[in-house]
Amino acid sequence: MSNETPIYQRQGFGSDLELAPPYGLLIVDFVRGFLDPDKFGGGNIPSAMKSTVVLLREARHRKWPIAHTRIVFADDDGDRNVFAMKVPGMLTLKEGDPSSAIVPELSPEPGELVVRKTVPSAFFATSLAPWLTQRGVRTLVVAGCVTSGCVRASVVDAMSLGLRPLVLSDCVGDRAIGPHNANLFDIEQKYASVMTRDQALTAIDSTGTVAPG
Repeated sequence: MSNETPIYQRQGFGSDLELAPPYGLLIVDFVRGFLDPDKFGGGNIPSAMKSTVVLLREARHRKWPIAHTRIVFADDDGDRNVFAMKVPGMLTLKEGDPSSAIVPELSPEPGELVVRKTVPSAFFATSLAPWLTQRGVRTLVVAGCVTSGCVRASVVDAMSLGLRPLVLSDCVGDRAIGPHNANLFDIEQKYASVMTRDQALTAIDSTGTVAPG
């Protein structure tokens, strides 16, 4: 227990969030630029991506709806926004730029949604929410990067929309470990369940929702 946990417990934070099928998977911004420490990467992002390779294979076996996200700005910068003002390097992420491409290890397959966005949240002004609703998703498993940015923003919006987020701590990463750990703590106290990949798959199996192979 961290030194901060008791005050959260006294105030009623950190309640368990029951997992409820059907499940879906959201993979946030595992693109080349975020795996490159000379651009937007670093920290534990590479290890989180490797853990997500196994998760993606499991999700496909279980026939979950799967969505991936990319940050993609217009070639002429016509959609430059406050996010890009704050982080100008984001404007380098164009449709045809290799840095904006999803890493080959997690390449989407037919039928999986690819969300293009220009803000941190995967939900803001995108088709993701209705796409998940159409498929009946109640618990949204979340992987990706970075924990303190686009992952957190997407988790907060998922919760706000009535989904039950389940963040896999070893499948999300950040360029610095301090923000990663702090945001996982805060996410677990307020917005989502947080488990390791293997803990989550075991918990999901206990609900009896594994699809036949």
